[in-house]
Amino acid sequence: MMRRDDCIRAILAHRGDAVIMAVYNAGLDLRRLSPSPLNLYSAGAMGQGSSWGLGLALGVPERKVLILDGDGSLLMNLGSLVTIANAAPKNLYHFVFENGCYEANGSHPIPGQGRLSFAGLAREAGFPHSFSFNELARFAPEVPRILALDGPVFAALKVVPGEPSPQDYAYVNSADRVREFTAALRAAR
Repeated sequence: MMRRDDCIRAILAHRGDAVIMAVYNAGLDLRRLSPSPLNLYSAGAMGQGSSWGLGLALGVPERKVLILDGDGSLLMNLGSLVTIANAAPKNLYHFVFENGCYEANGSHPIPGQGRLSFAGLAREAGFPHSFSFNELARFAPEVPRILALDGPVFAALKVVPGEPSPQDYAYVNSADRVREFTAALRAAR
């Protein structure tokens, strides 16, 4: 198994000027590892990371959009996989951290834990590229190739939590933070 924060570091090494939409603990890890005005965080809207990421990808087609999602969060909005595949944004890269639980809500097991394939769900929904990784030594060298593909691209990453990140929900959910993100996105166009 990989640590979530190590996977995020591997992705960040090849981020470039991409916008990142990150949910819950992935967002808190992202903020600790690489604070940026082009990071959008979602905590409190479980399941919406994939839909928000799609909206961003369609709204800024000239820029890569990376979604850092959780398996429990994605389960809340599985239909978004079909919607993303149908819209087929070439700039969307959906990374799902698969730990088998609703970590942000007490680590209760997700339905189908260990029996379903998130990469398989994305493939069947119509994603042209779908991957699954459980070793950092295999995932990290593949990140540049994954980000060079035309999207939508999906990658399921089997993880355990990494180093704890500050749980600053007041910051990630603040209106000022959203204004900062919006201003950065406009300035970058």
